[in-house]
Amino acid sequence: MDIIQTYGLMLIIFGALVGFFMAWGIGANDVANAMGTSVGSKAITIKQAIIIAAIFEFAGAYLAGGEVTSTIRKGIIDSTPFLPNPELLVIGMISALLAAGSWLAIASVKGWPVSTTHSIVGAIIGFAVVGVGMDAVNWGKVGGIVGSWIITPAISGVIAYLIFMSAQKLIFDTDNPLKNAKRYVPIYMGMAGFVLSLVTIKKGLKHIIKDQDFSISTSEAYLYAGLIGVAIAIIGVLFIKRIKIDPAADREMQFNNVEKVFAVLMVVTACCMAFAHGSNDVANAIGPLAAIVNVVQNDGEIAKKAALAWWILPLGGIGIVAGLALFGHRVMATIGKGITHLTPSRGFAAELAAATTVVLASGTGLPISTTQTLVGAVLGVGMAKGIAALNLGVVRTIFVSWVVTLPVGALFSVIFFFLLKAALV
Repeated sequence: MDIIQTYGLMLIIFGALVGFFMAWGIGANDVANAMGTSVGSKAITIKQAIIIAAIFEFAGAYLAGGEVTSTIRKGIIDSTPFLPNPELLVIGMISALLAAGSWLAIASVKGWPVSTTHSIVGAIIGFAVVGVGMDAVNWGKVGGIVGSWIITPAISGVIAYLIFMSAQKLIFDTDNPLKNAKRYVPIYMGMAGFVLSLVTIKKGLKHIIKDQDFSISTSEAYLYAGLIGVAIAIIGVLFIKRIKIDPAADREMQFNNVEKVFAVLMVVTACCMAFAHGSNDVANAIGPLAAIVNVVQNDGEIAKKAALAWWILPLGGIGIVAGLALFGHRVMATIGKGITHLTPSRGFAAELAAATTVVLASGTGLPISTTQTLVGAVLGVGMAKGIAALNLGVVRTIFVSWVVTLPVGALFSVIFFFLLKAALV
């Protein structure tokens, strides 16, 4: 307790710095995942991806990141054992942010798309075990996360495979691809509108809605998303009717025109995914930071929920955008080009599959990583063209980086925890 009273302001300042560092890592690694398919398929340039992410990630983080956040992310540890020594929780959360941020920085430099959620969870487990013991960790939750390494990419990959193969069968493998695109693309647009509206309502706007005098039930969310999907499909019909068809155009030219339509769709999916991602995953940085600020300002009292200081959400939002702008291009290259060759239609199938998996996971409570969801979807699209279309060396490296993320985050956290404890105690 003396540590909190003596070093309170210093702990908050240091916590803010490492919180920004963690948010920077989220931008460099996780946001690059969301934008990688759009950039890799050449639907947008890297510069455009950074501008889109800057607007929509920051908007998601700041507007819908929540006024209150869980002090312990994902319920992975129990705060009760820390009650006699709250300073251990403060030191531990600083260590966790520093550890997870460091691992994300290393992974981003290497171009490895790893899970920011698993990075911070591993780091929290690390300091909890050495700080108060094994009993502080909810090992059932950890088992669920390990299981998600296989389940999440598999679900996403199957959905992406089915979406892409349906587009191949209905549009690209026909005698008149452009004519069939006019018939079927509005359906894909409606599907995308429905799924992305659902992601935005359930993941992105839930905090804003929760703060008002009304709330949206699950059935209402599906209804509103359905109406938006129908409206977007109608707009798609009107939009595609304006495309001029040259009867003399060869199949190659028709393919190019169809891909241009899918490229427009990818810009929309990128915007919606960025908003939903900013609102949801900013908590990986601000949750532990909110815990630090809350415990220090309340003289050592540990609460399950922490009200956010006014400066925390902007700090997280700015950190995310800075990370993407400075280092995101490396992970974007891995997702967009390293795994398999992407065209706008393939990229669209991957992004729609990833968004669909997020909706399914949020409805069932399945622990999910946006990174693993999107990588699984890109793998599914690649498999549609055959195993030879995949760069198996890159795939192997990605899977290894996933497996080591949790233990590396824990190891880094333990090291930083003992160093900080030795410096302060």
